[in-house]
Amino acid sequence: MTTLEQAAVADLVRNTLAAHKSLFLATAGSAGPWVGGVYFAESGEFTLNLVLEDRGRTLAAIREHPVVSVVVSTGSPMQPFLQAQASAELVGGDEDARVRELLVSKVPEAAPFLAAPVTAVRLTVSKWRATDIANGVLPGVELPGPRLP
Repeated sequence: MTTLEQAAVADLVRNTLAAHKSLFLATAGSAGPWVGGVYFAESGEFTLNLVLEDRGRTLAAIREHPVVSVVVSTGSPMQPFLQAQASAELVGGDEDARVRELLVSKVPEAAPFLAAPVTAVRLTVSKWRATDIANGVLPGVELPGPRLP
């Protein structure tokens, strides 16, 4: 992929993340696979911040197996959408406060959830697969994340 093509895919990823307040989060734990919708806020193209119910099935699965899948989509394949696998990290202290701040800044209607017993979670995406059928991006194209040491 040329630098220009990679820049266009990065723009597609950034624009799609910015256009959505929620995503579909898939987990797998001892209770089996599970998919739920959650509000999120991005901090860069490869980091997603969210909160999950302390007693929910999603958080329980992440504690058992911190690898998840995400889909950022309206639900219509004719609208741009993103797919990825990510590693999930439970965060506390100052990072918990930062996740909550980012979330409410992007999604003000998420504020009531923060009064409930929730845990802050940060997802690190290794690479995105972006699809935009209406603009000829089919099959989807990948945007690799930064290489970790």
